[in-house]
Amino acid sequence: MSEEHVQYLKKQKIRKLVIRIIQIGLLIFLFGLWELSAELGWIDPFITSSPSRVVKSIIELTRTGELFKHIGATLWETVVSFLLSTVLGTLIAIVFWWNSLARAVSEPYLVVLNALPKIALGPIIIIWVGAGASAIITMALLISLIITIISMLSGFLSVDKEKIELMRAMGANKWQILVKLVIPYNIPTLLSVLKINVGLSWVGTIMGEYMVSREGIGYLLVYGSQIFKLDLVMASTIMLCILATLMYLIISLIEKLIRKFF
Repeated sequence: MSEEHVQYLKKQKIRKLVIRIIQIGLLIFLFGLWELSAELGWIDPFITSSPSRVVKSIIELTRTGELFKHIGATLWETVVSFLLSTVLGTLIAIVFWWNSLARAVSEPYLVVLNALPKIALGPIIIIWVGAGASAIITMALLISLIITIISMLSGFLSVDKEKIELMRAMGANKWQILVKLVIPYNIPTLLSVLKINVGLSWVGTIMGEYMVSREGIGYLLVYGSQIFKLDLVMASTIMLCILATLMYLIISLIEKLIRKFF
């Protein structure tokens, strides 16, 4: 490794460290400003809450044992819907890539379902699958499934046609083309879909909990707003941000591991 390359890598590490320090510093500054504004009366803590009051709410939830119950319920529903949407969406995209007739017939329905506000299906979902975790998972699944199908199918269809023809000329069948060319070619697409589905799964889960849940972070948000307990609402929002960030970081770690092999 040349000296210039070593210096370049060193500069990149320093740059990443500086960016991380600025990000953390900015977060600390914003929370500090929020707390100071509440203490000095610049803002009404009843409406905006404050970091200290949020911490007290989280401590109280922990003391009563409610915190882990609500986090566990939301996390379970989110992870299940995330895995189902990714696996089912990819499998359906493979079917559409394989069968051009099925793809042509289904295309307008995918467009309509993607444009349809999923919350409008809430009452139907509750009647079909019942009021509970199943309804919440179904809501989250509907939100992310169509996006997964469209994204993965678009990636499958974008594979270089000349490479496909070359494999056919060498005697490869459709299954071999799929396994040895199309899927490996779309690993970056799949990784992007995973990141997108993290956010969509959380959105769908919280929307579902707004409708039917008696536990979960979405329930805490609704309950806190109904009784005008903004400390609970802000605490729930911050917990939601932390959990979503952790899940995104896990997916990013998986992405780094996968990229080492592809």
